[in-house]
Amino acid sequence: MDNDVSAGSSTTTTTIVGRLALGITLLAFGLGYTELIDGVTAADAVTLAQIVGGVALFAVGLIAFRDRDAGTGTAFTALGALWFTWGASADAQVSDNAAGLFLLLFALVALSLTLAGGDVLSQGTYGLLFVAMLLLAVGGFADSGFLAKAGGWFAVAAGAVAWYAATAALAHWPTTLPRRAAGRGVTATG
Repeated sequence: MDNDVSAGSSTTTTTIVGRLALGITLLAFGLGYTELIDGVTAADAVTLAQIVGGVALFAVGLIAFRDRDAGTGTAFTALGALWFTWGASADAQVSDNAAGLFLLLFALVALSLTLAGGDVLSQGTYGLLFVAMLLLAVGGFADSGFLAKAGGWFAVAAGAVAWYAATAALAHWPTTLPRRAAGRGVTATG
């Protein structure tokens, strides 16, 4: 099986650290919205989102830019800035529509990252993040607890994919599916 990330390069290091920061932030944020753990809400993820998801992710993005990795740099600095903003504004009194608009803009960034390409695990993470933020935005506009919980579950899934991608690179687990050669496994009869 192939690993699509080679160990040791600085690009790999920034990708691993960024994926860990994003994964942990999404897991905490998403679990807060699901209310799966008694007494834990999304508000409990604010400090983690601001420091790990915001500051650390932004710094990793800047390092990726320094290493001429524009895709990773763009993803991590944009997401870091958004997480920092979400964390910093968590105590601000804003309307449900203003909060929904922020989450919708966050969703559009995640959609851009999904459509930008990259490896399957990155696209999966960003695609799930897009759905999570879209559901949370619509839930905010509609004052729907059901949509907020659904968005939380998608955020948990995105966090799990990001965490797996980082762990797989560190542990040298497969990050791509094996491919079958064209025509193999099919036999002609007749």
